[in-house]
Amino acid sequence: MNEKQQFEVWKSEVEPALQSKVDEFHFLGYDRAKKEEIWDCVLYRLRKKKEFIHLHEFVNQILRLKPQDYMTWLTVNAYKKPEDWFASFES
Repeated sequence: MNEKQQFEVWKSEVEPALQSKVDEFHFLGYDRAKKEEIWDCVLYRLRKKKEFIHLHEFVNQILRLKPQDYMTWLTVNAYKKPEDWFASFES
């Protein structure tokens, strides 16, 4: 299968699943969880998949995302981003 993944096309269709995951994380105490970050996290986790992923499998990946995996992804991305930590303190 040489079909190319087009996840961006599905973004509006999987919006309820993303909102459900955000609500779940908020209920569990992860109040800063955002739909865009969950979307990026799931896409990051699927980046090495060689086979074509169907819509129902993609929704399943969103709904199966664990808070630990999400927090690990956030932590790794925080270390990867070059930020100037002291820029916000300087006036």
